Amino acid sequence: MTNTHEFDPNNLWRASAAEAFSAPAFQGDRSADLAIIGGGYTGLSAALVAAGQGAQVTLLEAETVGHGGSGRNVGLVNAGLWLPPETVNAQLGPDAGERLNSILGAAPDLVFDLIARHAIACEPVRAGTLHLAHAPKGMKDIQNRAYQLKERGAPVRLLDAAETVRRTGSDRFVGALHDPRAGTIQPLAYARGLARAAAGAGARLHEHSPVIAAQHVGGQWILRTGSGKLRARRLLVATNAYHRPMAETPLPEVPVVQYFQIATAPLGDNLAGDILMNGEGCWDTGLIMTSLRRDQAGRIVLGGMGGGGRIHEDWARRKLAQLFPRLREAAIEHAWSGRISMTGDHLPRIHKIGPQAFSIYGYSGRGIGPGTVFGRAAAEALLANGETDLPVPVVETHRETLVTLKSVFYEAGARVVHLAAARS
Repeated sequence: MTNTHEFDPNNLWRASAAEAFSAPAFQGDRSADLAIIGGGYTGLSAALVAAGQGAQVTLLEAETVGHGGSGRNVGLVNAGLWLPPETVNAQLGPDAGERLNSILGAAPDLVFDLIARHAIACEPVRAGTLHLAHAPKGMKDIQNRAYQLKERGAPVRLLDAAETVRRTGSDRFVGALHDPRAGTIQPLAYARGLARAAAGAGARLHEHSPVIAAQHVGGQWILRTGSGKLRARRLLVATNAYHRPMAETPLPEVPVVQYFQIATAPLGDNLAGDILMNGEGCWDTGLIMTSLRRDQAGRIVLGGMGGGGRIHEDWARRKLAQLFPRLREAAIEHAWSGRISMTGDHLPRIHKIGPQAFSIYGYSGRGIGPGTVFGRAAAEALLANGETDLPVPVVETHRETLVTLKSVFYEAGARVVHLAAARS
């Protein structure tokens, strides 16, 4: 069920990131107050907060900062989760659910504040997002979401078909839900900017340093890489969909689904003038969910479920032409894919894996805001030796049961793309 194939020959975010970052591999024998495994949003946010509080922090990344989902996602800074608020409440209970809804509703504030405070060059545009209704059934879905969000004070607004055409430049949608709290960024540049800020605050970051074993002995965690040993009282595993097995401390397997994207060449005003002219990021209500945005250079970026490769790229080209017929001959310059860690109920997990140690995973396609928030909260909780202020209750065991059915749904969607491409 967990296909880990990736297609990344020409990742737009790697080609266009204004922020650069590099760090040496970990070597030798060292001690720290907090050890972090994983150089994505969660780990980097935790490192920045912990170092800012004066803690000795060492972060170990198996590849490079932002190698995983943090450098491959769509770049939508969403407010809240993929689930509507009342579903979150049904899963967690009303008190914990409303607390999580409130915390993540404000997540874009944190992200854009960090971008401004640390002058992160990541193309931030806070024009909101559009949840696009692909059909009348989809319109009912976003009307229900709008009602739930407005009940909680969110400044969302339903758009009719005419306004949706004006905002998107496409007549393929019957309406949309605009959330002005949200926005878009260059996702890899944001990750690299967080890394730069964390290093500037005193955190020690190391790339090309996969952890091969983690063991709790004598009141401290001992992490081993191929060339060193790190001791720390506290541990945060923030690898999400890109976890590598570690000896001594196994983590539960959470199914992974694939998501791919294509990007056009930069388009002139004659082609792209009215396409998302305000800069909103989008996703739709279709069974095979499609994401859509444009970047600072005027590229149109379109994504969908699947592992990438020629057959999915061909589908995406046709989808782009359906949405915007004048882009039928537009040059496609970039194509790439990544993994999404998808829990059965689509809620993130903070998993207590041992004394003063958490593993965080399962953002289910909403990594930027929640990753930043959860990383900060985990660092504060670990340094304070507490758990009460975390965004979700800590679990000490985790096992997916119904998740296989959910994964079949998403993988089936990807297969529909595959079959549609093959038959045309």
